[in-house]
Amino acid sequence: QVQLMESGGDSVQVGGSLRLSCAASRYDVSRGCMEWFRQGPGKGREGVALIDTEGTTDYAKSVKGRFTISKDNAKNTLYLQMTSLKVEDSGMYYCAAVDTCTSNRLLEDRWFDYWGQGTQVTVSS
Repeated sequence: QVQLMESGGDSVQVGGSLRLSCAASRYDVSRGCMEWFRQGPGKGREGVALIDTEGTTDYAKSVKGRFTISKDNAKNTLYLQMTSLKVEDSGMYYCAAVDTCTSNRLLEDRWFDYWGQGTQVTVSS
C-alpha cells in the first residue's frame, strides 16, 4: 500500500521560508509523477507545483519564482521549497502521486491516485 507522509508545515511571518517534505513508501518517486496541492480556508484544492519522471517542473502562476519542487531519489522524498511567503499561501498542503504523468503541466487532483494527509502552513503578517 502506497503511503505519502508530508511534514514541514509551520506558522511563519510574511516573507519567511519553509521546506515541505513528502516521504513516500511503496512508491518510487524517481519513476512517478508528483504534485503539491494546497487548500486554503474556504477554498478549493489547487495544484501548486508538479514534477514529472524526467524532472520537468511546472508551477502555478501565483507561486512561480517563489516555490521550487524537487525530489531526492535516494531518500525517496519529494520537497517543496517555499520562499517569500504571503498570507495567501496559507493552507493545508498535500502531496499527490500517480504512476504516469499525462502531461508535464499542472494536473487536476482527479488524475492522482495517492495522497498524503497534509501539512498545515500558516503565514501571518
